[in-house]
Amino acid sequence: MVTGGVTKFAKAHPAMDFRLMVKRAYDYAARGIPNLTKDRIDGTRISYFSDHFSRQLKAASMVQDYLGLNPKGSVRIEWGGATGGECFQAAYEAVASGRMDVCLAAGYETMSRVATWKGNEFIALASDTNFDFPLGGFYTGYYALMVIRHIYEYLRLGKFAKVRDEREAQRLAIAEGQRIMSWVSVKNHRNALHNPYAQYPKRVSVEDVLRSEMISYPLTREQICTMSDGAAVVLLCDEARAKEFTDKPVRITGVGCGTDTMRLADRPFGKVPLLPHERASDYAKLRYPGVHSFRAGRSAGQEAYRMAGITDPKRELDFIELHDAYASSEIQTYEDLGLCRYGEGYDFTLSGAPFLKGIDYGLEVPKAGEIPVNPSGGLIACGHPVGATGLMQAVFAFWQLQGTIRQHFGDGTLQIADARRGAIHSHAGTGSSVTVSILERGF
Repeated sequence: MVTGGVTKFAKAHPAMDFRLMVKRAYDYAARGIPNLTKDRIDGTRISYFSDHFSRQLKAASMVQDYLGLNPKGSVRIEWGGATGGECFQAAYEAVASGRMDVCLAAGYETMSRVATWKGNEFIALASDTNFDFPLGGFYTGYYALMVIRHIYEYLRLGKFAKVRDEREAQRLAIAEGQRIMSWVSVKNHRNALHNPYAQYPKRVSVEDVLRSEMISYPLTREQICTMSDGAAVVLLCDEARAKEFTDKPVRITGVGCGTDTMRLADRPFGKVPLLPHERASDYAKLRYPGVHSFRAGRSAGQEAYRMAGITDPKRELDFIELHDAYASSEIQTYEDLGLCRYGEGYDFTLSGAPFLKGIDYGLEVPKAGEIPVNPSGGLIACGHPVGATGLMQAVFAFWQLQGTIRQHFGDGTLQIADARRGAIHSHAGTGSSVTVSILERGF
C-alpha cells in the first residue's frame, strides 16, 4: 500500500454525488505520490453496499468513468457491512496474483439520500428476507438480542452467579454490561476529537451515554454508529512499483475472511476454534458460538494471523481499527480476535487496554496503550458509509504505520509511537461475513 485518501464522513454531503466524493478522496491520495499518473493504474475494485442509496444501478462503472480510468478493468464489490474490507482484500488479491501491478480500491456510500427509517429498511434487507425480515427484524434489534445473551453468558453466570433471584441477577448483569459498553463509546468519541474526518467527535461521559435515547434495549443512541456519506480510496501495488512511488510503503502480510449463517437460529454449536495462545481447557464449558460470539470473526482472525505469523495478537499488534457498529460488538470482537479470552471482554475494557495513552477520558484506565482499539474513533464516532468504511480503516492504519497522523490530521495526539504492525477488521450482518487484514510498516 502506497497511498490513501478519505473525505470527511458526514450525515450528508448534499453538494457532492457519489462520483465526486470518490474523486475527492482519489485526488487527496494522488497528492501523496507526485509521480502517479493514471496510466500506471492497471484496474480498480470499487465498493458500495446498496444500489438503493445511490438510486443508480451499476454505479461503480460511473465511478470508473468519472475517475478517467476507462477502459481499464473494474469489478464492483458488495459484502454487507464488510463491503469496504472485502474491497481492500480484492485489490490485494489482484496484485498478489500477478493480475495487476497497481490496483486502486475505492469505496463510497451516500446514505443521506433516503430518510433514516427507509435506510434502516434497506440495511435490514441484508438479513434473511424469508425468516427474519418479515418478523420486523432490524439490525439494532439483532445486536441487542446478541449482547443480552453475551451478558447472560459472561456476567449473569459469572460476576452475578451468586444472586439467587433470577430477575434481579439479570437486571444487575445488564446494568453492568450497559455501563461497560459505555466505556467504549466514551473512548471512541473522545479519540475522534483529534480526527478531522470523523462525523461525531465529542467528549461524553458514561452517564451521558447511558442517558441517551434508548434505541433497542440495552443499546442507547450513543452506543450505535449512524448512516453516513463518505468515500475512501487506497492504492495497492507490487514491491517494485512501491519503490518507485514512496519510501514509506506499508505491506499487507496477512488477510483472512470468515462467514456464518444469515439466520441466527441456524448457527450450530461446536468447539471454539483456538488461536495459538489458547487451550481447549479454557472453554471446556462454553457453548459456542451461540448468538453471543462471531464465529466468522474468529475464522477471519485465524487465517490472517496464520498468514502473518502472529501467535499472540495482543502482544504482536500495535493497534486495531475494528468494526464497532455497536459498542457491544466491539467488546464481543475483542474476544473473537483473541485480545482476551471469551468471557473476559468486559474486564478487558475496564482494564483500559484498548484506550490510548496520554488522553484524558475521565476514566481510570491503568493499562492504556497496551493494545489501542479504534484510535481513529471507529464507526461510532467516524460514521459508517458502508462501502467506504473498511477502506477508511485501511487509510488510517496506513497513516499510523507511516507515522504521518500529524501531517494528515493536523494533530499528532492519535499517533501511536513507533507503530509497526496493525490490523483492520470489517464485519457484516450479524457476523455473517468478516474480514481481517494485517498491515506492517516498510519493505
